[in-house]
Amino acid sequence: MFDEVLGLPAHPLIIHFAVVLTPLLVAVALAYTLMPRRRQFLAWAVVLLSLAAPVAVFAAKESGESLKATRFGSVDAAIGTRISIHQSFANPLLLSTLGLAVATLLLVYATSPSRNSIGSDRFGRPVTQALSAVTVLLALVAGYYVFRAGDSGARAVWGV
Repeated sequence: MFDEVLGLPAHPLIIHFAVVLTPLLVAVALAYTLMPRRRQFLAWAVVLLSLAAPVAVFAAKESGESLKATRFGSVDAAIGTRISIHQSFANPLLLSTLGLAVATLLLVYATSPSRNSIGSDRFGRPVTQALSAVTVLLALVAGYYVFRAGDSGARAVWGV
């Protein structure tokens, strides 16, 4: 399923979704967290990105594993090392993106007022602050790993 798209290796095509959607999720999640007055405008974007970014990262991870198995099963030590370094960032990126998505969705739910509490947070201010702190932390971690994965992938391909 993650091998080819129209006869081309899928990984170079799929990674662009992860490389675009993950930083967008990081940016919009940080904006949603740090700019409470803009939350009503950012809510749908952050929800959609929270659903799409982990799927894109998962597809990139799976297509990368498929590409390595089919085309780079036996390579010389230099490129094999670069590919292994690149591959080592896949799981941390997937887990941090999933964590960010879950934390952001919980934050959106917590900050949307319930019917009985118009204008206030659903679970109270301490819960919202805790979720905000977790969201910021996970956004920084996901941003770090998407950068490292992309950088190491470019170095693996271009041999820099």
